[in-house]
Amino acid sequence: MARPSPFTAPLSDRRSTGFLLVFALAYVGGVVGYLPLLTLLLPIKVDAVAGAGRLGVLTAIVVAGALAASVSNIVFGWLSDRTVTRGGGRRGWLAGGLVATMLSYAAIAATTSAMGLVLAVVAFQVAVNALLAPLLAIMADEVPDAQKGVAGGLLAMASPVASALAAALVATALLGDSARLGIVALAIAGCTIPLLLTRARLVVEGESTGPTPAVLRRDLALAWAARLFVQIAGSALMVYLFYYLESVAPAEAPATIAARMGMVMIVAYTVPLPIAVLVGRLADRYGRTKPFLSAATIVAAAGLVGMAAADSFAVGAIGFCVYAAGASVFLALHASFAMQLLPSPRHRGRDLGLLNLTNTLPGLLGPLLTWALATPTDFRVVMLVLAALTLCGGLVILFARGRR
Repeated sequence: MARPSPFTAPLSDRRSTGFLLVFALAYVGGVVGYLPLLTLLLPIKVDAVAGAGRLGVLTAIVVAGALAASVSNIVFGWLSDRTVTRGGGRRGWLAGGLVATMLSYAAIAATTSAMGLVLAVVAFQVAVNALLAPLLAIMADEVPDAQKGVAGGLLAMASPVASALAAALVATALLGDSARLGIVALAIAGCTIPLLLTRARLVVEGESTGPTPAVLRRDLALAWAARLFVQIAGSALMVYLFYYLESVAPAEAPATIAARMGMVMIVAYTVPLPIAVLVGRLADRYGRTKPFLSAATIVAAAGLVGMAAADSFAVGAIGFCVYAAGASVFLALHASFAMQLLPSPRHRGRDLGLLNLTNTLPGLLGPLLTWALATPTDFRVVMLVLAALTLCGGLVILFARGRR
């Protein structure tokens, strides 16, 4: 006998706060899976295996990794869709991605050659996206639209936790490269396993009285473009923030700037967390997300304009913190907003994989734009261009008609 479609499974109107926190913890695990490695641990490993050729090796890793992440997120989202349609769930794919990610960390720790490291990181990108693709689709499946704002706001805790872990690992001189990678792998497992122990409870698909699939597809395309515009600035700053701070504080030693930059990043990623949760709660309460998204881009753009005008480390750091507050709120709310635009529950994983391109493509576009417009001592033009692109993201989202 055929199993009933999981999209008609009964579900109470609201999920418990405990479940939302468990899901947010799992998302923290996903971000811990890639952020400490790609921002701090990988450059250290590249330096160890490539020496003078480290820039070329790191460039190859960034390009190959971005391509692998883009394709694998779509593929694993689609595979998890097929499993759900056949009466299964996404947690099996999530568990497989967790195991594969931990194995890929072991491969990265063991490799001793540049080519081996490139291949190991490509394998890691495939594995971590096998974890992330079904994870975000679980939120789309199991969190009612009326709670997606709060759930999206809780996702903002991931970056500060992952950044703090990365900073702590690098600051602990007694740890070797393999020990650091092992600790990250265990942290991923510790964050993800609680969600694996929960049971799937899918949102009931009632009679459709909302926008047509055609309208939703159009709106999803607009949401895709908006996030792409906003993410370009974030990708550029992730790569070039240190050099920017050097340009506005040329009299300070690089070591001093690096130490102060670490504290700035912790503040910049921690302060937005309660703001994102509060704004997400307000969006749920009033049933309106677009005004909050647009306002967040205005805040982010103001921070970038402040960075363009800065003439000292303090002013530049304040501008970055303002930018980070706006961008963090936008990205957290955008995740929940986009999930409400998915035109078909049977293709949520695939569609979220396509949306994930707005995370990987800016990794190539942002640095290229900065390289073309900035100089080692002057980032003003590129900051103003990034501010304009960010405002474009906020403007584009207002044209979505299917959701408020």
